[in-house]
Amino acid sequence: MTTTTTLADDVLRGLTSTPKDLPPKWFYDERGSALFDAITRLPEYYPTRAERSILREQAHHIARRAQAETLVELGSGTSDKTRLLLDALRREPAFERFVPFDVSATTLYDAADALAEEYPGLLVEPVVGDFDHDLHRLPTDGRALVAFLGGTIGNFLPAARAAFLAAIAGVLDPDDHFLLGTDLVKEPRRLVAAYDDAAGVTAAFNKNVLHVINRELDADFDAERFEHVAVWDGEQEWIEMRLRSLADQTVHLRALDLAVPFAAGEEMRTEVSAKFRREGVERELAAAGLEIVAWWTDTNRDYALSLSRLTT
Repeated sequence: MTTTTTLADDVLRGLTSTPKDLPPKWFYDERGSALFDAITRLPEYYPTRAERSILREQAHHIARRAQAETLVELGSGTSDKTRLLLDALRREPAFERFVPFDVSATTLYDAADALAEEYPGLLVEPVVGDFDHDLHRLPTDGRALVAFLGGTIGNFLPAARAAFLAAIAGVLDPDDHFLLGTDLVKEPRRLVAAYDDAAGVTAAFNKNVLHVINRELDADFDAERFEHVAVWDGEQEWIEMRLRSLADQTVHLRALDLAVPFAAGEEMRTEVSAKFRREGVERELAAAGLEIVAWWTDTNRDYALSLSRLTT
């Protein structure tokens, strides 16, 4: 983990707030990235399959429309689905570079090395960073396709989401495009099941943030004294993942000189995953100065990819 200062700031703020919360980006160390990769293969977790099916059908249209010299993927992780885009983009004469961007250095560099070997001649230039502080480090030369897949946009609360989309618009040039994956509103039981699988992989993923804090901030969280919770908020139209304390306990974070009490039954929010409707996506992109030029869904209309560019 290379961004300990930011982690310390986030943890100090989150654990001294009422109610307590932690940002989901800290799930993704090497173990967390592997757990999330496992989640994407679970029968309950439909978004990855739905997004992949859209890319399989539409990647060549995306590549032809974007005519990109560079693909930038935000939150790239293992870059698994990215290969569908890369295969299509490689057929376009201008394309020459892939820039994966992620907070987990180990996962990022491992994936970058694999892609560089798999795609001879492709320039692979990984950037370690997070969405809050490091978007300015993205390359701005040449025509770009910036991809933000996996429905990760839903992890932002509304104000932060607006700021993020404005920041994306700020790094785009008029010939660039932004490819956004959004999970769509659907029956709540399916949504909750996707974030609370029967095998317990999502529970392990959720608790992984405690292991990250223990390692990076010399803390003594006992993950077995917390349980994973996933609930649907119909008013906000989002899933919340939480960790519920199973007993009265106090956690010590020696790197922060901080002792944090938890009451039995107290819940700490670790992730919000908003779900969207097309009109809402259009409205939020427009507020950031972006207009949708193409919209695709899977056959079940569970998930959408939108291609947008700066408003003309």
